Amino acid sequence: MKQSEEKCHIELSTPMLFNYDECLLFLARSNQEVLHTIKDEILYKLLKINNEFILCKIGYSAQKIQVHFPLKAPSKAAVEQVKAYIREWFDLDRNLAPFYKVAQKDAILQQPVKKYYGLRIIGIPDLFEALVWAIVGQQINLTFAYTLKKRFVEHFGESVTYEGETYWVFPTCEKIASLQIEDVRALQFTVRKAEYIIAIAHAMASGALNKEKLLKEQNRTTMKKLLMEIRGVGAWTADYVLMKCFHDPTSFPIADVGLHNALKMQLALDRKPTIDELKKFEAQWQGWQAYATFYLWRSLYDKV
Repeated sequence: MKQSEEKCHIELSTPMLFNYDECLLFLARSNQEVLHTIKDEILYKLLKINNEFILCKIGYSAQKIQVHFPLKAPSKAAVEQVKAYIREWFDLDRNLAPFYKVAQKDAILQQPVKKYYGLRIIGIPDLFEALVWAIVGQQINLTFAYTLKKRFVEHFGESVTYEGETYWVFPTCEKIASLQIEDVRALQFTVRKAEYIIAIAHAMASGALNKEKLLKEQNRTTMKKLLMEIRGVGAWTADYVLMKCFHDPTSFPIADVGLHNALKMQLALDRKPTIDELKKFEAQWQGWQAYATFYLWRSLYDKV
């Protein structure tokens, strides 16, 4: 029997330095997004936990994230995993006060921090999804990257339909490991990207690569080195994954085009910043390079 949403919900307290509306703006940045849906400031996210689909209807009120489960009540164990996922997704356990202390004294970050106060890095908790998304985005514009992601998810992912809307989960590494290069190529992926993604799927499906193993490496340099040993993962991809999946606040994708464009705009330059200039900025943001980058990325959406 379907349970009432009122009886089937959880609440997560959020830090004082948290801005749900800003986080929602980031999540709404593409109308091609397929892994979550936003309607009237309510965020819908489908998760698959222990082979069970859990649709999360996420809202915010009185400094609490409120999660309803419109399909059915998950088990107690699954609820704990949902809580952990959301806390990681929104980086809720991060104390942003030290970042703001640095930013408020920094000529570049002062304005973005004031405008987007409470914005947190929206992560990608699943390592396979983070790696695939980073590889999809290599050397193409964001619009086409979202188009490819949508095709990939809708061809190989799983879905649930609720009240006429279809919600998707990212394809599993096991599913992708079973594919041929041509299956992915058919979606307009390059040969190289198709090869990289299937090879990563094989490594993860076999257990040779997983998030837990990488988390045991306390040293960020070692983690980055291990990520870069994966075919198709260069410095930019490794830094992006460290930022989005492992919430490493020191990660700094120095070659990122969006970062360059944001700095060019913030500094009113007629050119993109040089690598030497970027290294100086990185030194100013020591310990918070990832958050500095994320806030600068956010500034790019103001032009739209």
